Amino acid sequence: MAKPIGPHCNLNCAYCYYLRKESLFISEHPRRMPEGLLEKYIVERLQNSPGPVTSFEWHGGEPTILGLDFFRRVVELQRKHSPSGRRIVNGLQTNGTLINEEWAAFLSEEKFSVGLSLDGPADAHDVFRRDRDDRPTHEKVARAFRLLRRHKVRCDVLCVVHAANAEQPLKVYRYFKEMGARFIQFLPLVEPVPGPAGGVSARTAAPEAIGNFFTTIFDEWVKKDLGRVVVQMFDEAFGHACKFPHALCIFSETCGNVLALEHDGRLFCCDHYVDPDHCLGNLYRSAFAELTKSPSLYEFGLHKRDGLPEWCKRCEVLGWCNGGCPKDRITISPDGEKGLNYLCPAFKKFFIHARPVIERLAVHWQAGKPLEQFAEGLRQKTGGEHADAGRNEPCPCGSGRKYKKCCLATQRAREKEPA
Repeated sequence: MAKPIGPHCNLNCAYCYYLRKESLFISEHPRRMPEGLLEKYIVERLQNSPGPVTSFEWHGGEPTILGLDFFRRVVELQRKHSPSGRRIVNGLQTNGTLINEEWAAFLSEEKFSVGLSLDGPADAHDVFRRDRDDRPTHEKVARAFRLLRRHKVRCDVLCVVHAANAEQPLKVYRYFKEMGARFIQFLPLVEPVPGPAGGVSARTAAPEAIGNFFTTIFDEWVKKDLGRVVVQMFDEAFGHACKFPHALCIFSETCGNVLALEHDGRLFCCDHYVDPDHCLGNLYRSAFAELTKSPSLYEFGLHKRDGLPEWCKRCEVLGWCNGGCPKDRITISPDGEKGLNYLCPAFKKFFIHARPVIERLAVHWQAGKPLEQFAEGLRQKTGGEHADAGRNEPCPCGSGRKYKKCCLATQRAREKEPA
């Protein structure tokens, strides 16, 4: 991914890890990628991209601060240097607050895909995602989604799962469905507290809550939305059940395939490891291909696999998560080993819960059968969307009440209604 504006952003989201990177960049350096460096990157990326398609991912900070003219120039340079027959795909990650009609029209015309950061309805989103004057941002982001949808821009919703929304899985998921989202990524927040005491911030949800968040949404998705809504976590599990390589880096066996190019030319091993120890060099002084073949990058990638604690190696779902992202390996296993992923209980709960259904779904799909047929079979077998919920357990709808006092009561009342 390229970060043409570095960590600079117009928001001040409480959990943002990238705003803290400002100190890594000297004040004399422009807060935007110079055109000469931009062109060099585009040329070398095209030269070193195998296959008929080359993808460019534009991240930040907030890249839309650069303005439309910057991205018009991006497209011009791509067309200028693109080999014959090459297809170019652009992705833009944005907080959405600066998206207007002109932006939406451009993104549609140039066939950009957009990742839009939105943490659910206003009462969940606005807790942590606020601007630099501490004003809420939900209304602006929701407006951006509507604009992008009207212009038929492919828009992935990226929802951080944190203490303000983790206890409301169905409320969050249904909100996205009702607004028309068809591609959703749920990204659990893990925010370590610096210092000898360790631990995580109060903004970080408990692993048990995150595990319940995924399993609850999965149970609704597989019965109601299979084939209509793509949830990245579920799609990744399905791919693994079909024996495809992991597409999502956090679940891959090794790291090193998602490098981060900063606006000053420095290339880092990963977006989450933008620090002096993980800098591979500078595109001003070295060729892109040379930097990507660095022994340091190779070692960085292998460390994810080789640094797994024995607890992980014995886990029944190891192949499904491969220990998760190394940045989250901050806890101690029940055996007393360091390096266990904070999200281990969440991932384990989800994969054990979903695996039987996902594996049957993979067999069904590989046989060429319709997905809706599979979903209908599940609905008939379970007898309803909340059939697995215990009477005294929290209601899966996320209301905070017990199941017997919420959806079960509603369901039984409906059953008593005269035909």
